[in-house]
Amino acid sequence: MKDILKRILYRILLYIDKKKDTAKIYYKSKALVLGPGSLLSKDAVIYNMQGDIDNMVIGKNTSICGELLTFNYGGKITIGDNCFIGPGSRLWSGENITIGSDVLISHNVNIVDTNAHEIDALERAEGYKKLSAHGYPKNKGSIKTDKITIHDLAWISFNVTILKGVTIGKGAIVGANSVVTQNVNEYTIVAGNPAVEIKDLKELKG
Repeated sequence: MKDILKRILYRILLYIDKKKDTAKIYYKSKALVLGPGSLLSKDAVIYNMQGDIDNMVIGKNTSICGELLTFNYGGKITIGDNCFIGPGSRLWSGENITIGSDVLISHNVNIVDTNAHEIDALERAEGYKKLSAHGYPKNKGSIKTDKITIHDLAWISFNVTILKGVTIGKGAIVGANSVVTQNVNEYTIVAGNPAVEIKDLKELKG
């Protein structure tokens, strides 16, 4: 009897351990298109509120260790080939986030193409009450959104925040702890809050 109980316990522990290594995918089981060779780490979290797999498309040989979220009212996330999204990073889309190929995004990076809440204080308070009672709305109302584009070969260092409406040029580097509110030229380094250009890398581009 003890041997049977041990085998049952062992199987339960194996099952729990296996579940720990599975990315957390919410709302729909088939929440995204994952290209060949691409991986969701055990820390990856996928919130595809609309449940449309075409709203989350990942290319080949890309590793996702952070969180991807599209809202009920809209949003699309497209990530190219050979990219890395680091642990603790959040890509939240109510409009459109497009990331090219060979892009490195470090840990604890926030890329958000939406204000997420209303600007007007009373409207925002009422919106939160509705959100708490009924979940995320299917109509964005007055919430402001604007697409974000990160081109090929860019490197986004740790703790960076990229806000709505920003385009990061090809081969650009965004320094650690920066807040990006304006477009970044290709093959440049920007840093600071707000981020400004500190170095031209065009002589180094391949």
